[in-house]
Amino acid sequence: MSEAIHAENPAVRGLPANVTFHDLIRRNKRRSALLMVGMGVLVVLVGVAITVIIGMYTGFARDEVNLVQSLVLGAAASVLVATVAGVWSFYGGSNAILAISGAKEIAKKDDPQLYNVVEEIAIAAGVPPPKVYLIDDTALNAFATGRDPQHAAVAITKGLRGQLSRDELAGVMAHEMSHIRFYDIRFAMLMATMVGLIVFASDAVLQMMRLHFWHGGGRRGSRRSGDNKGAAVIMLVVFVIAIILMIIAPTLAMLIRMAVSREREYLADAGAVELTRYPQGLISALNKLGACREPLEVANRATSHLYIVNPMKQALKGRGHELNSVFRTHPPLQDRIARLSALIAAPAAAAADEPRPRPSERRDGRA
Repeated sequence: MSEAIHAENPAVRGLPANVTFHDLIRRNKRRSALLMVGMGVLVVLVGVAITVIIGMYTGFARDEVNLVQSLVLGAAASVLVATVAGVWSFYGGSNAILAISGAKEIAKKDDPQLYNVVEEIAIAAGVPPPKVYLIDDTALNAFATGRDPQHAAVAITKGLRGQLSRDELAGVMAHEMSHIRFYDIRFAMLMATMVGLIVFASDAVLQMMRLHFWHGGGRRGSRRSGDNKGAAVIMLVVFVIAIILMIIAPTLAMLIRMAVSREREYLADAGAVELTRYPQGLISALNKLGACREPLEVANRATSHLYIVNPMKQALKGRGHELNSVFRTHPPLQDRIARLSALIAAPAAAAADEPRPRPSERRDGRA
């Protein structure tokens, strides 16, 4: 893992020649921390927006003083909820994801080859071997989860396990192992929890407002008979901002999660090649995954970004895995394959460019 990733390597673009995978792991950790702080701020803003909206409708936020109290209360409550959810996700999120996915832990005697491949890749990656799970589904997919390399798991569907050769299986497991050693699993799990909180809270409040207006309700906040129109305008502006935030927050949170997920798939592919030294294994596996049009029934929007390819039914329509969109959790499959194929072509091109010895330079000294 000490070898540098050169800038001409298409698998990781825009990196200087002295960047190593250890550098990328550290950068992943820093980005994860920053993104989680940003997502935490978004959670707090959503909590504040909820208390403002509820305060306006119930009449609690009847003036600027009570409005400030609502803001403080909402911020404190959302910080508490986000902290509790984050702690739960950190310690119990992976078990919940495995349970939702219908994954069952298997022993080495159940699939010796799979275990041997996982152990070999773990040794190459310098991490403890993760637990191995099998998903009883004929769809083709796999994912990794956990909070760190010491508490990690890999899961693969029966459909994919039955179609892969040993080299292809090594490529897939190396991809998932790269997610583990790059700490993508921790970020993905915590991000899914935060996004879930934002989506749930926003949908619940907006649905409450729709029902309120549907039944002829209006804003019940008390209005003072005084002439403090400035305060009334400020409260109205805050209310409108809160509504707008509730509408855009779920989309913003999911876009952040999807953008980061796409970039990390490229890095995990490159990491898999660094572990196996055989790009063709992962390329062949990705081709098989791309040819499958069967959705994974146990997958959902909250867990779809964990899988090696998008498992959702809507993601397989039309161009399927080839669609390039900001609303996709995975980059186009052919783009991933092209980057991996370049790793095969690069050594051959380098060898072809090497100058051949002139006749006068032959070992036997003959011209």
